[in-house]
Amino acid sequence: MKRRPSVRAALAVSAARLINWLSRRTGRGSGTVAGGRVGLRLAPTLLAHLARERQVMLVTGTNGKTTTSALIREGWGLPVAANATGANMPAGHVAALIESSATAVVLETDEAWLSAVIDQTQPAVIVLLNLSRDQLDRASEVRQLGERWRGALAGVTNCTVVANASDPLVVYAAELAPVVTWVQVPGMWQHDALSCPHCTQPLRFAEIWSCACGFTEPTASVRSDGSRAVFDNEEVELTLALPGAFNFVNATFTLAALRAVGVSLDEAATRVAGVSSVQGRYGRRTWRGRELRLLLAKNPAGVAALLAPGADLDDEVWVAINAQTADGKDPSWLYDAPFERLVGHNVRCLGERRLDLATRLEADGVVATVVDDLNVLTLSQGPVTLIANYTAFRQWMGESTPC
Repeated sequence: MKRRPSVRAALAVSAARLINWLSRRTGRGSGTVAGGRVGLRLAPTLLAHLARERQVMLVTGTNGKTTTSALIREGWGLPVAANATGANMPAGHVAALIESSATAVVLETDEAWLSAVIDQTQPAVIVLLNLSRDQLDRASEVRQLGERWRGALAGVTNCTVVANASDPLVVYAAELAPVVTWVQVPGMWQHDALSCPHCTQPLRFAEIWSCACGFTEPTASVRSDGSRAVFDNEEVELTLALPGAFNFVNATFTLAALRAVGVSLDEAATRVAGVSSVQGRYGRRTWRGRELRLLLAKNPAGVAALLAPGADLDDEVWVAINAQTADGKDPSWLYDAPFERLVGHNVRCLGERRLDLATRLEADGVVATVVDDLNVLTLSQGPVTLIANYTAFRQWMGESTPC
């Protein structure tokens, strides 16, 4: 029998709805965080109350969680409550669950908040995509995050953890979880997991990774294989509207998560195939007569995925880098990203840190132009691939329109 909310919880829900309505009405925000904060101040366990008697999936990782969450929402085939705007901390989760009564829930979750959100939501599925450096001035060191994940996952019950077998830090975090579906993926970023999290000796990377201490890549029951997802002996063809090999990886995690809650693989794959854009990412847009494809990259691993061999880039590539709070104010990560793969493209450096970017590109022999006046960009024609980090991406989204 469904329990009635406490007076405190009911008051918190009403207050959150009112604050979010006022936020949208006055144009002060999207109404996805402010109300959630007020609700949690009034009732600190509000997220647990809202998640009760719902089937919750959590999706986390340094890269890919927004896209994977969107694919899961589409692939589930049910009404889904979700923080689709990307507000991925508890205040955003509360706002999302207040706005929808759906019993199926997908919550994109910030890596640092995973432990707390597990405690509050008692998820049926947790998807662990990857762990790498991000926002160097304020994010936890990745091994600290791995330790926190490990402690939280060791105690989960009635939950399937869908975890990246190709990422040693993810394996370390998930190896004590009672039920794990391991997913093997190609082209895994390795530079943040070069030593063993158990003994600190160097890891060996070949067909599988391993350490002399015995810590090694687990046998995966699911793998991403080009345009297919392979589940034991069952192959599922993936036809995606989203570009890039990394999105086939995201789609494979999506199918593995949905299979854990009983969704047909073929039906999920058909639904996922129709997703062509996620919060403006990957879609074609127009700016002052130029056609742009906007891509988000916020750390070395993200850049490596976008610039992987065979990536579908236009001849003209703009890279926009800011260093505001949301981006991380330390742009030294640029020196670990494989920008040498842009050799041969017509590259333009944009954003607040365009000079830092140009210096970085010069170090790898990439010929690039620093753009101080955006009017210069209208002097040429043809399609453009625009790679931007968080706040730069938002700026270009605001200044462009869908094609």
